[in-house]
Formats: sequence, structure tokens, C-alpha cells
Amino acid sequence: MTDQLPPMLAFSEVIPAPLAKVWEAWTTEDGTRSFFAPECRLELIPGGSYEMYFNLDSPVGEKGGEGCKILAIDPPFMLSFTWNAPPELPAIRSQYTHVVIRLSAINESETLVQLTHDGWGVTPEWKQGIAYFQSAWGESASQVARQVYQRSDGLAELSISNRL
Repeated sequence: MTDQLPPMLAFSEVIPAPLAKVWEAWTTEDGTRSFFAPECRLELIPGGSYEMYFNLDSPVGEKGGEGCKILAIDPPFMLSFTWNAPPELPAIRSQYTHVVIRLSAINESETLVQLTHDGWGVTPEWKQGIAYFQSAWGESASQVARQVYQRSDGLAELSISNRL
């Protein structure tokens, strides 16, 4: 057994959009489809689904974030959910980690987004998962290209450069 503590991944970025629009992007199906995954299932209540489907042509169980659940919610400031490894990491896929999204208004047109991801084990399989999500969430917030713009329906879109 190792005494090494696994890391907590942490990223932050200032998004040029009002707090309400950024919250909407993370917590509605239209919003998450605009920047996160091409398909999803959201039930915005504790215990509700927070499933992102990245591989739409894959069989059930290999589409992406199947089985992920909302742990806690504090609109429009905090969303916490479980997260699983991608199908290509089968040794840890059935286990869930923990993601927290925190939002804070800097002013009327800018929002600070802070993402933390923890709950990792220390074995080599878990280290593969950590490395995967360091890349998927971005090596650091400054390396993740984000663009926000207004759609015709008024929903702010976040584009996180195919990294998520």
C-alpha cells in the first residue's frame, strides 16, 4: 500500500458571460450540448442524472458518463456530480469520482468558473484516469480555449475546444 495522496484536479477560467447564462450552460440539456457532449440526460435534483454521452454510436454502457448523478446543487453557484472514467479505462470505469463546478460573478458580464475533480485511487489504473482527465479538462484553465457567445435563443454557449 502506498502513502501517496492522489491529486485533486483543479481548473478555473473567467468566462465572458453573466452568471445566469453560465449556470444555464452547465445545468440544461441545451446548454451542455452546446459545449460539453453531443447528447445528455439531466435531472437537476440531488440524485438526478448528470449523464453526458460522447460516443453516440457505442453500445449502452460505453457512450460516456452513464450512471453519473448529481450529488448537490446550489443554484446558480454550485453543482456537484459523480463522474466515471471512459470505456477505454475498464479497470476503473465502474467506480465514480467527484466533480464540483463553482460559479461566481466577477461583474455583470463575467463569471469565474472553478472546476475540481477528486476521489481518485493511487494504483496505476487510477493514475491513468488522472492523466486522462488532466488532458480532458485541460492541463490548466489557461490552456483550455473557451469561447462564449449568444445564441439566438439567448443561451450562452461555452466551447471548450474538443477537450471535454
